[in-house]
Amino acid sequence: MLVELHILQNVAPSNLNRDDANSPKDCEFGGHRRARISSQCIKRSIREDFQNIIPSFTGYRSKLVSEKLFEKLEDKISGKSPEEIKNLTKDIIEAYYSKFDKKADKTSVLVFFDESELEKIVEKVIQTYDPQQKDNKYLITAISKLKIRPYSYDIALFGRMLAEYPERNVDGTCQVAHAISTNRVSMEFDFFTAVDDLQKDDTSGAGMMGTIGFNSSCFYRYSVIHTDRLLENLENDKEGMQAAVKAFIKASFTAMPTGKQNSFAAYNPPSFAVATVREDNMPWSLANAFEKPIKPDNSHGLVASSVKALNNYWDSLSSIYKGNLKLKNAAVLVLPTPDLKEEDYPSLINYKKADLNEFISQIVSEL
Repeated sequence: MLVELHILQNVAPSNLNRDDANSPKDCEFGGHRRARISSQCIKRSIREDFQNIIPSFTGYRSKLVSEKLFEKLEDKISGKSPEEIKNLTKDIIEAYYSKFDKKADKTSVLVFFDESELEKIVEKVIQTYDPQQKDNKYLITAISKLKIRPYSYDIALFGRMLAEYPERNVDGTCQVAHAISTNRVSMEFDFFTAVDDLQKDDTSGAGMMGTIGFNSSCFYRYSVIHTDRLLENLENDKEGMQAAVKAFIKASFTAMPTGKQNSFAAYNPPSFAVATVREDNMPWSLANAFEKPIKPDNSHGLVASSVKALNNYWDSLSSIYKGNLKLKNAAVLVLPTPDLKEEDYPSLINYKKADLNEFISQIVSEL
């Protein structure tokens, strides 16, 4: 079963996701330059919002996993000094997650982990630890044989890779596309100056100056969740699977990348969204609805024109794949847009919901 989310989000002048030159990321699509927000940036924003929505089921991605484990072990192991416990912690991390950086007291790679996993490691340490033993080899061997599945929703959704211990990898069940603009974009630059507040009145010139790249775009965002695999990652906890999907959809609406927001404050909520639940294994990105860049016309602005293109492409795909489309249900959410009318999305109008809560409930109830 698939849960798919299609979002149109019209964003004011901004620089939400920068490249190595500090300019907004972009790409070419349909032979035209488009604004882009990377999938990594979007997922990071969603995970940060999880801290507000489901804090007890959110993991950490860090090279400082040993610090978290040390905090849990420090008061539970007797007969060892803090330094010895730190060394033991390092040995445990290297046996379970990753080798350490030779130049720093942290792992060589980012490790995606959660509290439940660390608690089970601590439990095993307490069960196995013998203060009479001269070294910790027996304990490290026991830890290395542990088979623990992290339970946080973000790891279950996005997966993790531990190159040194592939048996502890978690296959991601949610795929997130790079957001691309429905319209063609041209990069713009803001030349700015800053005045030195303590500069003498008879002194001319700015205290500093520079440029910031930005653009304004209507983004198409797409993501898909394979719910059967998500259920497996959460050890067949159906309520947990439903809660994870609910949190993901909610965060997809409320989370925003933080790039240059102090300069642009581009907090523009989505304008139009479609969510579907399908009993097949054929994900549909609707990005090709915008293969030809969208342009406003006399009666429709950029958002309304993008909605029309999305509806028409959905209609075409539904007609062609009619025999294979196993749509259980769908939900549509429309934010007030002055020039957008219901006749602009006739194929989707029957799925329209009153608010975000009803939109989410319609999808989760089908799982």
